[in-house]
Amino acid sequence: MREGDTVARIGGDEFVILLNDLRNKIDVSMVSRKIIERFSSPFMLNDQEYFISTSIGASIYPGDGEDALTLLKNADSAMYKAKAAGRNNFQLYSPAMNEQASEQLMLETELRRALEREELRLYFQPQVSLVTGEIVGMEALLRWERPGQGIVPPNRFLPLAEESGLILPIGERVMETAARQNKAWQDEGLPPIQMAVNIAHRQFQQQDLTRLVGKVLCDTGLEPRWLELELTEGIFVTDTDKAVRIIGELKNIGVKLSIDDFGTGYSSLSYLKRFAVDTLKIDRSFIMGIPQDEDDVAITLAIISMAQSLRLSLVAEGVETPAQMDFLRQAGCTSMQGYLFSRPVPAEEMGAMR
Repeated sequence: MREGDTVARIGGDEFVILLNDLRNKIDVSMVSRKIIERFSSPFMLNDQEYFISTSIGASIYPGDGEDALTLLKNADSAMYKAKAAGRNNFQLYSPAMNEQASEQLMLETELRRALEREELRLYFQPQVSLVTGEIVGMEALLRWERPGQGIVPPNRFLPLAEESGLILPIGERVMETAARQNKAWQDEGLPPIQMAVNIAHRQFQQQDLTRLVGKVLCDTGLEPRWLELELTEGIFVTDTDKAVRIIGELKNIGVKLSIDDFGTGYSSLSYLKRFAVDTLKIDRSFIMGIPQDEDDVAITLAIISMAQSLRLSLVAEGVETPAQMDFLRQAGCTSMQGYLFSRPVPAEEMGAMR
């Protein structure tokens, strides 16, 4: 900082920097880049290296506010925009940020009401054997049927649910509803198949997942082998020791475990060896390009070969064309999921399909 600049800690890990007599937004950007650059090197504390990310939001007088409170509020909005953009960057305030924040707050309020009003429904997408053509499993997918506005896309409300913590009660309800529906189909005489349920990162880290799964199985009467929990790759690297413990507990219960969107995150042979998963789901981003794209073909074949060597089941996601299906069958993939066979459908349609 220059002589006359002010640095103040306002609480927690948040600081305010007051810069006087800057000429324009370019000057603000230059100072922000210098700060981020200084934090890019590790800090040594007690012979231990610590890496710290830095997110900066900036507002400029008088265009972004004519009083201290407004300037602080708008810089704060810009800072959260910087965090949402992946951290370790800076954002200049714009009026659209307040509009977006208001919209997000309104959406969060409506989502809380949707949970109370039971506007959140489960749809089911079948998983089909590439050998027999039979339905061998299904994935439970959450949909928000907002009155008067139709279905809200999952990518719009699920990140908000995880950020706000609503994913915990929502995730618990999804698991209970999916397990109960699967048991109901079995009671109707339909062949038993696995029901896959997505587990959010926050659920895995904060919720007593083992207790929840045990309670759901007890309350619904569903046998553990017919419930599959889909985990993301990020779960395995956040707290490895904790992940090993939780996965071991879940395996002792008897449920199946799969890795969703495999190949897009922290794919590693080492964690496949350490974590006792049952299934890999090949991400749709690789399936889209086959059989034309050579890179997608090479990656898909490598995943299939690896899964076969480790004796893991495989599900290819996002299969939409006969050419994709034929390629996967010939390459040795065992199951597929996608619009070629069926879109996600409500429970009554899924029951009739089986």
